[in-house]
Amino acid sequence: MDAPLGRRLMAEGVGTGILVLFGAGSVVAALTLGDGQLDYAGLGMIAIAFGLVVALAIYAFGETSGAHINPAVTISLAAVGRFPWKEVPAYTGAQAAGALLGAALIVAAFGGDAVDLGTGATTIADGTNYFQAIVAEAIGTYLLLLAIMALAVDRRAPAGWAGFMIGLAVVAAILLIAPLTGGSLNPARTFGPLLVNTFGGGDTAWGDLPAYMIGPVAGGIAAAVSYDVIARPRLYEEDEPAQGTAGDIEGQATGRFARGETPTEGVTHG
Repeated sequence: MDAPLGRRLMAEGVGTGILVLFGAGSVVAALTLGDGQLDYAGLGMIAIAFGLVVALAIYAFGETSGAHINPAVTISLAAVGRFPWKEVPAYTGAQAAGALLGAALIVAAFGGDAVDLGTGATTIADGTNYFQAIVAEAIGTYLLLLAIMALAVDRRAPAGWAGFMIGLAVVAAILLIAPLTGGSLNPARTFGPLLVNTFGGGDTAWGDLPAYMIGPVAGGIAAAVSYDVIARPRLYEEDEPAQGTAGDIEGQATGRFARGETPTEGVTHG
């Protein structure tokens, strides 16, 4: 599907915005109901919220921008030649802007209590060192990108399942690593709430941010490369421009997929 860059960037901004609003916002909601405490059952509800909103973003914007909604996804796809590097700065910028808007709407809805509760920002847990945090985020994002490669990129994928299964991958990843890092999987998801919380005068942990950049990007690239090497999806691909080239965007979750036609190379995130 043809879409000009401006419209694709709007899709990435809105998609990332709703991810942060309903994902990080569910953290604030859970902490509000739990008087500032969060148990594993509450974490499960947060994971489901993230999974559902990721799936929705894929089905809504997959055929417009690919629904990356995550800088780690955009960079990983560029690293394996499935997205043009020249468009990476524009996509990541739109994702960061959307994350800021989503976090700002959390504060608009919950007021100062959201800032007091951290605006849903992720931080490295007590007892978890920096290396462990990077490894945890890399592991979680590896699962996410593996799902994207298998369900959204590989032409052999069953039609119509991309959004649902990628959302479930996000749920599974958060359930595993959230006790260590909050389960970001997404530099923009961490950056937006962190910056808005800083503007609101809340406590911030800017020193943790590099872990939420290094881990997801490293894990995402590892997944994309390993899937290409092991599953060999390129054997089933026709020669065609990378997603985004000359404004040619091929989505992955709706429309042609729902009608049972051949999947293309669009992707998404978390």
